[in-house]
Amino acid sequence: MDRNTTLAFILIGVILVVWLYMNSPTPPPQQTKKADSTLVKKDTVAAKPAQEITKKDIERVESAPFGELPEQNEKIVTIETDLVKLEMTSKGARIRKYYLKKYGTWYRYDIQDTSNFYDRHVQLVNPGKGGDFNIIFVTKEGKLVNTSALDFNSNLKNHYYKISGTDSLQCVYEFKTPDNRFIRKNFVFYANDYATRVDVELENMNDIISSFRYDVVWSNGINFTEKNSVDEANFSNASLYAGDEQVIIDAGHSGEKVTKDINGKVDWVAVRNKYFVVAIAPEQPSNEGGAYFEGVGQQNKLGVRETYSASIKIPFKNEKLQKDSFKLYIGPIDYDILKKYGNNFQAIVDFGSFFGLRFVIRPISEYVLLPLLQFLHSFIPNYGLVIIIFSILIKIALHPLTKQSLKSMKKMQLLQPKINELKEKHKDDPQKVQKETMKLYSTYGINPMGGCLPMLLQMPILIALWSLFNVAIDIRQQPFMLWINNLSAPDIIYRLPFKIPLFGIDVVSGLALLLGITMFIQQKMSVKDPSQKMLVYLMPVMFTALFMTFPSGLNLYYFMFNLLSIGQQYYVNHKKGDGELVPVENPKQKKGFMARMMEAAEKQAHEQRKSSQKKR
Repeated sequence: MDRNTTLAFILIGVILVVWLYMNSPTPPPQQTKKADSTLVKKDTVAAKPAQEITKKDIERVESAPFGELPEQNEKIVTIETDLVKLEMTSKGARIRKYYLKKYGTWYRYDIQDTSNFYDRHVQLVNPGKGGDFNIIFVTKEGKLVNTSALDFNSNLKNHYYKISGTDSLQCVYEFKTPDNRFIRKNFVFYANDYATRVDVELENMNDIISSFRYDVVWSNGINFTEKNSVDEANFSNASLYAGDEQVIIDAGHSGEKVTKDINGKVDWVAVRNKYFVVAIAPEQPSNEGGAYFEGVGQQNKLGVRETYSASIKIPFKNEKLQKDSFKLYIGPIDYDILKKYGNNFQAIVDFGSFFGLRFVIRPISEYVLLPLLQFLHSFIPNYGLVIIIFSILIKIALHPLTKQSLKSMKKMQLLQPKINELKEKHKDDPQKVQKETMKLYSTYGINPMGGCLPMLLQMPILIALWSLFNVAIDIRQQPFMLWINNLSAPDIIYRLPFKIPLFGIDVVSGLALLLGITMFIQQKMSVKDPSQKMLVYLMPVMFTALFMTFPSGLNLYYFMFNLLSIGQQYYVNHKKGDGELVPVENPKQKKGFMARMMEAAEKQAHEQRKSSQKKR
């Protein structure tokens, strides 16, 4: 390889390293500010929007809108379906807890009492907040009211209900004032669906509610479910879908609160962590609606946490009885499940992007890679074996590009001695060396960028694979073999007593080491120029360190890909008659784009020298 090819390879490596570094988790500074609680504001707030109630400290419900109300005992009802087990509370008619029966906690293997359902399954409602899914509005007197502190009565008389198959259960919560004003939340739970239908009814509230709107709010974010809080926080955000576009609100880890206020038609709002989401979608989105978000990310004793509140603004028609229906989805970020609901719910699945090129990466993951992964798993139960077969198929698909790249690199290696002779012969005339080198390229029909361009064409696919294996819930907590018991987490074989400088890692991954070894072998096979010897050692070490904290499923894929690339490179390098230096019959017809560009640059430089000599 010549100097230009070497610079191209270094540039590609730098781009990839910078991109990985920018997306790798970095611990934020510790914050001491306490999180605010959520209920109802006591003083008048006529000048403030209703949604600000979600992050204000209060003590009790304003008595002015409804008169003095006796406090009732909280009643909790447990509902179990084929997919979830949840608790409803009469205090605010809220969802108090929400367990997913098909998804386990990261610490479930450490639990001695394996019969404890609640410790073994993921729970998505933030604990200690008393529940979520509230209604807020401003009264005509300028008071903010949040239904989270109101006592509702329910039609459910028992403490436990179980439904299965095609069954459903209607749960009606009603708040009634002495003067016959009603706020109702009607939940319909389905045994085989993560989505719940919720009807909100406001009766005789037309002389109470001001501002011609009320908000339906998920105010306390979503519970964190993974062991690596920094990694999970990196994938946590809030979003909405409006105008055929997803808008993402990401607070980061700085500790500063971010807000987003949008008016107009909104199809849905969502709050997510790495693998799970809470989404609210109005049945009939209104052009007079909107959405509001607040988010903050900070460090606490539990690690890094990002918490978001999301609300949908609903127009209030000032009628005696108003009914609005919503879809409330609380469950996994599973592409196939989300897609069946329509309204582009599948946009919640984040397939990643490369320098903002989401429109390039997403179609590759959405329509090619994910379907292929799921197809293989339909008849191969072990996801580790699926990833191995997957890597073989991807390698076959990329074979034409990689083969051309390897052949081009081999020709450059064979040409290197001739280039070195030119450098020695014309060591005092660099311009002569460049001109004669271009003649060599032309004589043997070599494109100096022929080995790099195929690699660049592969990069969108490789980036799409990186994103897919990072967020695919399909491989969450899936075991493979030996020490690899969770393909969605690093396969740690040793913990260091210190952190490696620059990378900030203190763990050793077995697959990352194997990946580094295969990368070193590849470099040894391809790099022959003594001036590039440092690349043979630098790149494997750098990538090994970077991949130490990546999911083992991702590392398994790249290890297999590198292993197959070594075999392919060995075959190309030892195939007779392939990659030999043979002068072309018509060199002018064999010039590539880069060769033409370099010749044009040389010609321009020559004309400039002639012009300079004439002036002298």
